[in-house]
Order: sequence, then structure tokens, then C-alpha cells
Amino acid sequence: MSNLRKLLFCSYLLALAANFSTCARAASAADPAPADYAADARALDDIIAANYAYLDRFPGSKPPRSPALDAMRDAVQDGDTLLHYAEASIQSLADHHAITGASFDDSWGLVPSYSDLWIEPAGSSFRIEAVRAASPAERAGIRPGDVLVAVNDKPLVQALADFWAPLGLDAVGERAAYGARVLATGRRDRPRMLTIRRDGTDRRLTLPNLYGEHSESEPVTSRAEGKRIVLRINNSLGDSATIAAFDAAMARLPSDAALTIDLSDTPSGGSTVIARAMMGWFVRRPTSYQLHNYPAERLETGIGRQWIEQVLPRDGKYHPGPVNVRVGRWTGSMGEGLAIGFATMGKRVCGTKMARLRGAIYDFELPATKMMVKLPAERLYTVAGQPREAFVPLPESACR
Repeated sequence: MSNLRKLLFCSYLLALAANFSTCARAASAADPAPADYAADARALDDIIAANYAYLDRFPGSKPPRSPALDAMRDAVQDGDTLLHYAEASIQSLADHHAITGASFDDSWGLVPSYSDLWIEPAGSSFRIEAVRAASPAERAGIRPGDVLVAVNDKPLVQALADFWAPLGLDAVGERAAYGARVLATGRRDRPRMLTIRRDGTDRRLTLPNLYGEHSESEPVTSRAEGKRIVLRINNSLGDSATIAAFDAAMARLPSDAALTIDLSDTPSGGSTVIARAMMGWFVRRPTSYQLHNYPAERLETGIGRQWIEQVLPRDGKYHPGPVNVRVGRWTGSMGEGLAIGFATMGKRVCGTKMARLRGAIYDFELPATKMMVKLPAERLYTVAGQPREAFVPLPESACR
């Protein structure tokens, strides 16, 4: 190698080293210190207390606390311990609409998005009220009316106690039902072992979790059902392609076609833009569809804030034919908003109870680490003032 080439090569190595050193210093500067993680844990407590819209569910309108939660918070010193604490704090609310933005591989599955069994207490038992269509649970033969008696070979009562014990909380009230649904959904990285009782006979089943289930469905699919056309929304209320797909499906319908909009598989919520685009096909003038209330502003200023959201007609898009709406336990969040909107328009909304997810979620970023948590920060109501989560559809027979 010539002296010139050696000089150029050495200069290149020195430049690489300098860049590496600069990048290393930048990365080091960007990594939060242990004190920053600890500060974010305390900031999370403040964020929940200031923004969670349903604090009146708890004694003294304060988030649940325990010595165990306090000890977990005080031990936060890095990203993993902060996320563990964030998951525990969110879990303490026993609210399926409150979640963390990040998760571990073995975090509990989200309900209802990745659940296939809807469970409610029935006396001293936990009854399976609904089974998600085309799910592992349905394929295994589980039916509404069955009872969940054990998870991972542990009696459910003991499994629930163990679920809440690390947080220093008891499995009572809403926490019992919430915990049963989460336990039945399982952890994201492994199968579930569930013991199901029917007519006094127990079956032990090993089921995959829904994180391994993949659907290739179009955002909107259409089929004939008797004399009606059914437009099924395939858990796509957060997919921008849904507007074009719904518009195309509607444009193919005769103007007098009897239509059912099937929202029974919309557990993952979505965008009000998509919902208003869909409802816009069925109004001729601005029409109110839900009422919003923002408690954080009253808490901060003493002055309440409340407003009504409207659907606007869409140019060249109107369907005058009869319309009804189908819902169920896997109708969640924005799907529930659509349901109360259609009901306000005078359309029949039929099926079983919905997921009853509380309010509208906002994203909150922790100041130092930028970790995200998602909390119901708005209360949502029908225009008449009924809480969205209390809305009860008509029986399925009313829409046949």
C-alpha cells in the first residue's frame, strides 16, 4: 500500500471512529437515567389521576392504590421495571379500554381485540356468555352457557386471586369479571389451558391465543341473507381503506335494498372519520349522533366541557332503503359509537350486549421516556344522555 493510500485509509478509520464516538455519546445522552424512569413512574400516577374519565368508579374518586403498587413504583429504575409498573397501574383500573402502548412478549392479551370468550359472574360461577365466531374457542366446541372453572389447571377463584395479588388488590366486583376475561384470553406468547364445565362434565382444553390468528378479509364484505344485503365490517374501523370499500359496496346496492350493517366483529375500535363516513350515507341533513364530556377540564379549571358530535350528509351518497345494525360482545369502542349513532337516526340496532368499553381513549406520553399509555379521557353518551356503555340493543329477532 502506498503512503498516500495508507494516509487516506487511516483518515477513513479515524473518521469512522469519530462518528462512532459521536453516535455513542448521542445514544448515551438519549438514554434516560434511572432517575428519569423513576420520575416517569410518578408522572404516570399523576396522568391517571388527572385524565382517567371514570374515577368515580373508585372510593373517593381516586385510582386504586396499595403498598404493593407503591413498592413497584418505587423500584422503577429502567425501561422494563417502568413498563411492568405501567401495566400494573393500568390493570388496577380493571378497564378493558385502558392499555399501555408497549408490551412484553408475555403480556396478557387485550380484551376484546384478542379474546374469544366473554365471561360474566353468575352467582359463584363464571359463565361464558358469548363465544367469538370462527375463533379457537368456537372450533373447540365451547358454547354460551358453559362455565370456566380453571385456568392452567388452577381453579378459577385461585387463579383470580393470584392475578390480582401482585398488585395488592382483591378479586372482587368488577375486578373479578375483568380478571376472568383476561385469564381466558391468556398470555400473548403461549397457548391457554382452560377447563370448561357443561352439564356437570369438565373438559380440559389447550387453545392457541389469538395473537397467532391472521385474517386476510377485506375491510368490508357483502352477502345476501334472505331478502336483505349484509355488509360486514371486518374489524376495520381503523383502516382508512374502509371508507372506499364501504362506498363501493353501497354504490352497488339498489336504492330500495334492505340493508344490515354487521358490526359484530369490530372489537379493536377505530376512527370517528370512518364512522361518520359510513353514517353519512343515511342522513339528509346534519344529524347529532353522540355526546362527549371531558372531565379533565372540569378537574383542572372547575368549568365543565361538553359537546355534541354530528354526522353530515355526503354529496351524491344517500341510501333511502330500510337499514338495521347487528352488534354483539365483539362490537367495541368505535363500533359502539356507530351503534348509538344509528339508533339515534332511528335505525334498529339488534343483538346482544356490546363490549361496553368506556369512553374515548387519548394517548398520554410519559415525559422522559416517551412511553405511551392510552386512557379513556372522554365520557361518551347517546344524544339523550345515556352512557354509551349502558346502551342495550334490541333482541336479534327485532331485526329479522
